[in-house]
Amino acid sequence: MTPKIFLSKSEKQTRQIAARWGKRLKPLDVVCLYGPMGSGKTTFAQGIAQGLGFRGRAVSPTFNLIREYRIKEGILYHLDLFRIDSSDLNQLGLEDYFSDPYGICVIEWPECAVGWLPKDRLEVYFSFAGFSNRKIRFS
Repeated sequence: MTPKIFLSKSEKQTRQIAARWGKRLKPLDVVCLYGPMGSGKTTFAQGIAQGLGFRGRAVSPTFNLIREYRIKEGILYHLDLFRIDSSDLNQLGLEDYFSDPYGICVIEWPECAVGWLPKDRLEVYFSFAGFSNRKIRFS
């Protein structure tokens, strides 16, 4: 897959890019969001939720680790692994989320679970491109 790169100039635009892209996701897809803190990962996850038909406000699962959102065709699992210790990954049951035939997983800080991630996954990389601009690269 040839990487695609977008430049977002606002949170609203990041959500719009994610919503359009997210409409193509299907059950069993795993999306890994990489980037520094404040680079747009949660905003992008919110856009994916909107694109998949979630009508509420998706919020960061930082202190909950996982949030579940009912979407048109199943469940969106939004995981934030920033605060998870690698020894706790065993108890989290990641395989159950990855293998749910009705679930789509979006993971912030996937580098905290490298050995647990499925080989077949979508990766999105975020970087700063000025004060409010973000570069979003899909691969």
